[in-house]
Amino acid sequence: MSGDQMTDHNISYLGPIPKTLTHDARSVPWWRKIPTAPLLVIALPTLLAAFYYLLIASPRYVSETQFIVRASNEGRPSALGVALEGVGLSTTQSDAYAVHEYLTSRDAFNEMRRRFDLAKVMAPAGTDPLSRFPRPWERRSEEGFYHGFQRFIVVGYDSSNGISTLRVEAFNPREAQAIAQAMLDSGENLVNRLNERSQADAIGDAIIARDKARERLSQAQQALTSFRNREQFIDPETSATESSRLIGGLQATLAQLRAERAQVMSEAPSSPQLPTINSRIAAYERQVDAERAKIAGSAGSLAPKLSAYEDLSLNREFADRELTAATVALTAAEQEASRKKLYVDRIVAPSLPDEPAEPRRWLAIFTVLIATTLAYGVGWFIWAGVREHGQD
Repeated sequence: MSGDQMTDHNISYLGPIPKTLTHDARSVPWWRKIPTAPLLVIALPTLLAAFYYLLIASPRYVSETQFIVRASNEGRPSALGVALEGVGLSTTQSDAYAVHEYLTSRDAFNEMRRRFDLAKVMAPAGTDPLSRFPRPWERRSEEGFYHGFQRFIVVGYDSSNGISTLRVEAFNPREAQAIAQAMLDSGENLVNRLNERSQADAIGDAIIARDKARERLSQAQQALTSFRNREQFIDPETSATESSRLIGGLQATLAQLRAERAQVMSEAPSSPQLPTINSRIAAYERQVDAERAKIAGSAGSLAPKLSAYEDLSLNREFADRELTAATVALTAAEQEASRKKLYVDRIVAPSLPDEPAEPRRWLAIFTVLIATTLAYGVGWFIWAGVREHGQD
């Protein structure tokens, strides 16, 4: 056999063809090609949100009002106000926060319940179960009712300008406006009560001191009046002055008579005028002695009465000065209380909405889409890291 014949061979294989050399022409079902994870995590929640917000969610109307809580002395802060501003909180802010806390308190809630049928306002007929009260997971209790009402009100504060904003949601625009108006009135009533309490605390002691001083003055005046009625004269000092003048006049006349007697004695010692002059001098001397006895010298004289009168007058003067000081202190306390009085100034009255502001349907759907996409992305990265760590 030649070399050409030996190299010219055809090898034939008659066995089955291996599967590794062939291509499986069977196609994968279409439903297996759909990415299940993005569908469940992103698409399904977004579709449910769109279905709810576009077809089911009930419209809610929002009434908004703006107000400011201020004091009449806001331009002149006190030492406490300066200290509070040093830590970022002014007295006006604290007063505004007090009003905010009240508007979201149970007292305000109970006040609204007395004025409105909140059960009907928060769950009118035809509203969807996720917007009204109670929602499927909420209880029909007093606590649940209170917390459910908080979903319908929002109170905010802008520290840059001191303006507070109250937003009230309701399924009816007039009900939203009425509740906002009632809550604003309730906040004003709170401020008025705070003013009354502050004023009572500030001027209460001053009023008590004024009343006590007035009572002491009245007692001193009554004692002086009783003394005058008992002694039957108005002013002992005036009586003493009049008696002193009378004695002075008598002594002047007595001096003239004595001079006249001395002249007669020197000219005519046996003159018949001397007995007459002597009797007149004796009469004037007795009168002077009597008038002096009225002023001092006995228990019934004017001196003891004048001493008692001066004591009573001094007591009345002290009581009058005390009343004057107490009245001045009361006036100062009232002015200080008025200077610290709080006011609620309405900047914007509660509005009457003509179209629903809630829910923001497309914004809510877009928020769900973004949130689920981010959640899916985070989950995918975590799963990829776990798989890579497992392969290592």
